[in-house]
Parts: sequence; structure tokens; C-alpha cells
Amino acid sequence: METLLIYLAVGAFVGLIAGLFGVGGGLVIVPVLVFVFKAQSISSAVMVHLAIGTSLATIVFTSISSVRAHHQRGAVRWDIFRRLAPGIVVGALLGAVLAGAMPTKVLRSLFGVFELAIAAYLFWNRQPAPHRTLPGKAGMSAAGGVVGTISAILGIGGGTLTVPFLAWCNVHLREAVATSAATGLPIAIAGAVGFVATGWNAAGLPEWASGYLYWPAFLGIVAASIAFAPLGARLAHTIPVARLRRSFALFLALLGVRMLIG
Repeated sequence: METLLIYLAVGAFVGLIAGLFGVGGGLVIVPVLVFVFKAQSISSAVMVHLAIGTSLATIVFTSISSVRAHHQRGAVRWDIFRRLAPGIVVGALLGAVLAGAMPTKVLRSLFGVFELAIAAYLFWNRQPAPHRTLPGKAGMSAAGGVVGTISAILGIGGGTLTVPFLAWCNVHLREAVATSAATGLPIAIAGAVGFVATGWNAAGLPEWASGYLYWPAFLGIVAASIAFAPLGARLAHTIPVARLRRSFALFLALLGVRMLIG
């Protein structure tokens, strides 16, 4: 019962974050699940992979809920989404395969370093100057491939990569956040499928796992995140989030350090 409450609390927080910042919540889900899995005595050889695969699966539903709220406000640039999506799907599948081949310690360290980098980016809010327009078809596919690969390896929705890229390409920040939430959906679907497939016969998986997807955590997080993502999206359109962004950045930094020191 206590573990279920933790999953529900994580889901509620992730839903708010997804709506506010256009990120899928993996930056929070992955390290928290690693800590919970360790307390549950799940094998250290699979716990990080299991956390990442489960995170990607939950982002499918978080993204749907968040995108619906942003779309109702007319903020999603579907023309940009269609140009990024093919590369994102290929990249996410590739990322899942690469992550499946990585040792737990390497994957954990990569996540910790990335989380510290994102914490610094959010804290100082150094948005890239809009120096250019969106690239052509090949450039957008390549950008989608990079975002998809990195996102799947780390179990994130890609917002921390997509939003700065779109802002750099002169897309209004609010539209960038909303479109980023949309691109999280193909990342999550392709990445989750890849993690289920690559982990299907892995040794040390707990009961109720399908490959690198742990159903109890998935269900608890999804149930709460769906309810709270629309609230986050509404807040993103009504309140200044600078102070909240810095608090969230400090929280991510703590999680990143904790992942690095094991």
C-alpha cells in the first residue's frame, strides 16, 4: 500500500510538470523508481532499465493528456510535429536498443550527468537566441532522430531537448512547449515498445514485469498523472513560472547527484 501511494504521488507531480514545462516527467520518474525498486530489492542489474522502460510507457498517457489541454488552446504546431515525428520514431527505437546493451552503471551515470545539465539549464533559464528558421525536411528528420535517441536512452519525453531547439528556430516559446508535449507521444510509444522487446528475456526481472516495463508502477503513475496534467497546462497559461522553474531545477540537481553516487 505504501509503495502504491508513492507511485500515485509521483504521478501527480509528473502530471503537473508535464503540463507546466512540456516535459514528459522522466527526469523525475526514473530516479524515483530506481530508489523505490532498490527498496523493493529488485535486481540491480535491471532496476535502471526497468525504471526507464516504465517511465517511457507512462509518458504515453501523460503526453496525451497534456497535448489535449494545449491543443484546446491552439498552441500545438502540428506542422512541426509532422516533420519531426518520423525521425523521432526511428531514433527512439534505436535508443531503446542502445540502452538495452548498456550496463546499469553506465546508464545510471549518463542519466545523472544529463539531469545535472538540465537542472543548470532550467535554473539559469538560458533560452537559445532565435537565430534561424526551422530547417528543411532532412534537417527536421535529423533533429527528430537525435531527440528520439537521447530521450529513449534516458526515459524522458524529449521536452528538455525539443523546446530549446524550437526556440532557437524562432518558434514562440509557448508553442514550443505545447509542440514538445506532442512530440513526447511518438518518443514514448516507440521507446516503450523497444524496452519491452529488448528486456523480454532479461534475467532478474520481478513478477508483473513485461520486459523492462513494471506494471504496478506504470498503473499507479498513470492514474495520477492523467488527472494532474491538464491542471499543469492551465497553470502554464496563467501564472509566471520563473520561481517554480528554479525550485524544480534544484530538485532535479539533487536527484542527479543521488543517481551519480548510487
